[in-house]
Amino acid sequence: MQAEVEAALKILETGGVILYPTETIWGIGCDATNVKAIQKVFEIKNRPAEKSLILLVDGDQMLMKYVSDVPALAWELMEMTEKPLTIIYDKPYHLPPELIGADNTIAIRVTTDPFCKSLIRKLKKPLVSTSANLSGEKSPAIFGEISEKIKKSVDHIVNLRRDETKRNAASSIIRLKNNGEISIIRP
Repeated sequence: MQAEVEAALKILETGGVILYPTETIWGIGCDATNVKAIQKVFEIKNRPAEKSLILLVDGDQMLMKYVSDVPALAWELMEMTEKPLTIIYDKPYHLPPELIGADNTIAIRVTTDPFCKSLIRKLKKPLVSTSANLSGEKSPAIFGEISEKIKKSVDHIVNLRRDETKRNAASSIIRLKNNGEISIIRP
């Protein structure tokens, strides 16, 4: 796995885009602080820039570096949930405007995937994580479902878990406002 982490890291550090496995579905990703790479992700997916992207962080410390006020309820929900959970937070900071929603929010998941965690730790920055499909198409649950167009558009495909047949689901997504209000976006 470490060789794959190093190969992906080299691509990310030079502004490239990778195709990689996560604890949920396969993702397209880049350094979340590199505006040109973020724009390339939008182009690959043919996704409107107004539609937000999810970020992966390696743990609590990195989450607090990019969200000004993590509600206490967020910590409880992350600890209790059995399914991967992406939370949309108010008032992100230290991130490019291209990632921040029109309502001044950002969607972040603390990853549990060993490859993703290791890569993010080495990069020392969050990783963009969006499903490996063209905008509007079904998200691929396994590597074999990813279109050739997507595979040819990225700068690197991580050579891990390509033969898996277990179909993982996308994460749950909730919107957690600083006032404690919760909205379920995707169960």
